[in-house]
Formats: sequence, C-alpha cells, structure tokens
Amino acid sequence: MSINIDKLSTLEKVKLFKKLYQDLAEKGKNGDIHLAHINDFERQLLIQHGGCGTVNDETGLTQYFGGGGGGSSPAETQTTFTREAPEIEARKLALYDTVADLTSKPIEIPEFQVAGPSALEQQAFQTAGMTGTGTTAVEQGIASALSAQQRAQALPDVQSFLNPYNQFVIDEINRQSKMQADRISADAVRSGAFGGGREGVQQAELMGATQRAVGQAQADNYQRALQAAQQQQGLGIQTDMNVAAQLGSFGAQQQAMQAQDLQTQMAVGQSQRNLAQQALQAQRQTDIARAYEPYQRAEFQKGIMTALPTAASQVTQTTAPGTNPLAQAAGLGLTASRAYNILGGTGVGGA
Repeated sequence: MSINIDKLSTLEKVKLFKKLYQDLAEKGKNGDIHLAHINDFERQLLIQHGGCGTVNDETGLTQYFGGGGGGSSPAETQTTFTREAPEIEARKLALYDTVADLTSKPIEIPEFQVAGPSALEQQAFQTAGMTGTGTTAVEQGIASALSAQQRAQALPDVQSFLNPYNQFVIDEINRQSKMQADRISADAVRSGAFGGGREGVQQAELMGATQRAVGQAQADNYQRALQAAQQQQGLGIQTDMNVAAQLGSFGAQQQAMQAQDLQTQMAVGQSQRNLAQQALQAQRQTDIARAYEPYQRAEFQKGIMTALPTAASQVTQTTAPGTNPLAQAAGLGLTASRAYNILGGTGVGGA
C-alpha cells in the first residue's frame, strides 16, 4: 500500500504522523519510548551518560538506551558535595583563569649578551699592531757603533795635528847653525887656518849637530801630533760607542714603556668591559624578573586565598530520571562552557 503524502491535508498528515510515531515508539528497546530531534552536542551528552548510540534493528533509527530513563523509573540519586562561598569560589576561578592564560603563552626569556671590547682595549689592540717602537733609536745606535769601528780601523790623522810653526823652529836652527858656521870661518881666517883641516872638522861637526837638531824638532813635532791624533781618534771611538749604547738603551726603554702602557690600557679597559658586562647582566635579570612578576603575583594571591577563612556550604544535587544534566549544572551556578567541561566535553573538570 502506498500513500501520496503530497495529496494529504495538514490534519491528515498530523494524524498519520501520530500513528507512525506511536507505532515506531513502541518498537524502542529497554524502555526507549520517545522519538526526538537532537543535535551533535546533545548526542554526545547522551553517549557520555551511558547511551549506547546503536541502530534499532526494526526501525533503523539510532537508539540511546542505557543512559538513564527506561521502562521502569529508577530511583532518584542524590550527590552531596562541599563548595566554597560564592565570593571566594569566584575569586579562585578568576585566579585559575589568570594562571591558565599566563601558562598558555611562552615566557620571553632575554638572551645573554656579551660586552664588546672597551675603547681603551680597542686602542691597545691598535697600538699592539704597530711594530717598530724604538727602531729609530736602535738604528742610530748601530750607526754610531759602525762609525766607532771605522774610526778604529782608520790611521790617526797626524797631519791635522802637526804644529804649523815647526818650520820656524827648523829655520831658526838652520839660522843659528849658519851663524855658528860663519864664526868658525871668521876664526879660521884670523888664525890663518881658513880652509884648513881644523875648520873642516868644526864645520862638519856643526852640520851634524844642526841636522840632529832639525831631526829632533821634526820628531818631537810628529810625536806630539801623533799623540794628539790618537787621543782624538780614541775620543771619537769612545763617543760613538757611548752614543750607540745610549741609543740602544733608549730603544729598549721605549719598547718597555710601550709594553707597560699596553698593560695599563688593557687592565683599565678590562675593568670598563667588566662594568659594561655587569650592566648587561643586571638588565637581563631585571627583564627576567619582569617576565616572572605576573606568576609571582598569582602565587602571592594564592597564598592570600589559602590563608583566608573558608565559608564552605553543603550542596545536594538530585538527579531524577530524564533530568538534563546540563540544566542541573547550570542550576549550580556554572556557565554553560564549564558545565560542558564537567560533563566531559573537554575532559577538564571544574573546581
């Protein structure tokens, strides 16, 4: 038998629906006697509270027996639990929400920072890279030492120290000798022995004496000049050696002074860098303290709430057959979302 639904009136459709409803409802199992429209949320609630969620083999409809209700009305159940006073409970829930929000976000821990070289350290680095300190003095000292060596190898400059008036001495010796020779000749003439042997001997002796006197004068002049030249040469050598030693010492002193300056710059520069590093560490500790301050504040509030006197009250929850657990949860003063959590919607129980 087939019925054209479109040709039925509204009243006839209602009568047919009631007849079909009654017929299908009677085919329910384990006390299921109602047909209903439900959404996904309500379906989950039925399953979580024991509804089987299987398919009726006669009607092909989904059935949820086993979750309360049924053929025989079960006895009411009562659950008694202790709750905080509403004001305290609200504050605790607010604190919980605050902490949950804090823990949902990562804590921004500042990175470690290292202070770079200070200005003095950088200056010391540049100075250390400049080679050749004291080189000029050392090179000049080497030149003086070479000059002393050359002076020592050279012959004394005797010519520069010969007495320029020595020729006058020689001329005077020759003049005196000639005068003596003239007297010898004059005496020979007066005695009538001019040109004789006696005169010749005297003249020869005078000539020898004159030559010896001239030679001695020349020798004395040369000896004095040699001594003066040797003294001058020795003085020059000694002066060059002293200058070389002093310049070498000056070069070493310049290097030592530069090394000392570098050590001082590095020591002071390191102190400056240590201060800068301490400032960076202090700033990082401050930033960390600021990052953790909300958590410390929440812990402080928790301590205060823990120390507060409690005003607990006994709450009795009665569950009757067919009672909507969502409505019961709302009756306890909970929000719809927290009631859903209590019923297992998110797996997080309320406190």
